[in-house]
This record gives sequence, C-alpha cells and structure tokens, in this order.
Amino acid sequence: MSTLKISAKDWETLKIKLSRKYNHLTDQDLLYTAGQEEDLVDRLARRLRRNREYVLFTISKELSDLESNSL
Repeated sequence: MSTLKISAKDWETLKIKLSRKYNHLTDQDLLYTAGQEEDLVDRLARRLRRNREYVLFTISKELSDLESNSL
C-alpha cells in the first residue's frame, strides 16, 4: 500500500500534466475520486504498461512540482 494522497485541487493540475505526457490516456483512465489513490495507481500502471513503483514515482515527482510546465 502506498501513502500517496492527492487533493482534488492538485489532481486537476496533475491530470492535465499526465494527459499531456501520456496522450493516449482517456478521461476514464484519469478518473479519480478522493481516497481512491490505489485504484488510480493500479489503473495507470495497467494502461501505461509499467509497474506500480514507476507510476508512484511519476505521480510523486509531478506532485512535488505542480507549478512547473515540465513533464
């Protein structure tokens, strides 16, 4: 289990960044409800064909610098 917590406000920015970085992700792939971080990570890992650690690292990295335009 991860300790990842995403606020609704942060998710709006993060969702845009992820959709730009991985343009094949759909709105359904990026669907997130507060408290459902594990479901989100599992879904993204399947769609990106990566492991959970990669997804957690990517999300954590983007969360640490939400104001940046870099991907």
